[in-house]
Amino acid sequence: MSVLNSSSPRLAQIIQNDQQAINAAYQVADFALEGRDQRDQKRILPFEEIDQFSLKGLGGIRIPKRYGGAFVSNKTLAQVFRILNKADSSVGQIPQNQISLLNLIDLMGTESQKQFIFNEILSGKRLANGGPERNTKDSKTLHTRLTLQNGQYILDGEKFYSTGSIFAHWLAIKAIHPEGHVVLAIVNRHSDGIEVINNWNGFGQRTTASGTVKLHQVKVDANLIFDERLLTQAPTYRGAYSQLLQVAIDVGIAEAAFADLVSAIKKARPILDAHVEKSSQEHYTLQETGKLDILLNAAILLLDEAAEYLDELDQLDHITEEQAAKASILVAEAKVYANDAALQISEKLLELGGSRASLSQFNLDQHWRNARVHTLHDPVRWKIHAIGNYYLNGVFPARHAWI
Repeated sequence: MSVLNSSSPRLAQIIQNDQQAINAAYQVADFALEGRDQRDQKRILPFEEIDQFSLKGLGGIRIPKRYGGAFVSNKTLAQVFRILNKADSSVGQIPQNQISLLNLIDLMGTESQKQFIFNEILSGKRLANGGPERNTKDSKTLHTRLTLQNGQYILDGEKFYSTGSIFAHWLAIKAIHPEGHVVLAIVNRHSDGIEVINNWNGFGQRTTASGTVKLHQVKVDANLIFDERLLTQAPTYRGAYSQLLQVAIDVGIAEAAFADLVSAIKKARPILDAHVEKSSQEHYTLQETGKLDILLNAAILLLDEAAEYLDELDQLDHITEEQAAKASILVAEAKVYANDAALQISEKLLELGGSRASLSQFNLDQHWRNARVHTLHDPVRWKIHAIGNYYLNGVFPARHAWI
């Protein structure tokens, strides 16, 4: 296989098992937490933190064992992303596209394609997506096109919501093939004609670099083009898998907010009418904290339950439409609770922490800002609709990356 030039990162560790993955996640999380608040407030991109993610071997933890990866359980994968996102949800969101893309490559790729991409990741390289396109009728509509010019494939288009693209060595770009179907083209991030622009200005998830990728006459290796029609030939749980990571991000945000809520309440002054010495003794505060703890634990349990079901499916040679649908519904249920936990806990943190909690030097508003922005990714109103339709009418949810 021909290989485009790319920068060579430092040699990454190879994770062998689930416990090593969890240990590495804690190490990266501790490092990411140190500068989180300053990065968030000043929009400083986490280059070194993302390097650590790769160098610790976390980028390849779901690569199948036959290609050199650890293929950790889905439950461990969810725990890794909870740990990272509790520390810094921008750092935690950046690699989720890579993990999902590697799953798609495993489903679509030839042996030589998988060998090449998986080896790149295991060596410490990173893969990111050129995200959906702006000003289209929906997130699946594409204007980016692959053309064949004098025997050379050429890519032209513009992408947005390209989370992590500025940190990547390779970009995965969806485009319309000359024959009219959708393909995924893997291109070197530093190829001629590629411009990555850090113009993401959302009020939350500020340092994900989820901005624009422009592609002008970019040469594409024919060996790195994947036919997405292959994804529909047999049932898979790819949508549930992608969504599992989104749930873990929200749960991680909720866990961070709850930890700060407990700390903030202990430092707050009690309301005069409560007639108690400490804010942590106020009756209404006790009630609210108890409710939030239950909500958070329910979200964690639902996430674990969904991940365990995906692990059951991993033991099968083939899965049915019914099993794929159940996987999506279980993850959707977890998503609803994770959504509510992240938003409610981060909002109550500011309320129960009192005026002091609003001071900018504590940056406690970041949890709500991050939760509010990330939960827009896949609105739970449609998750709830899909769940109700499944149990009442036996209707299976749509098969795509958002359910």
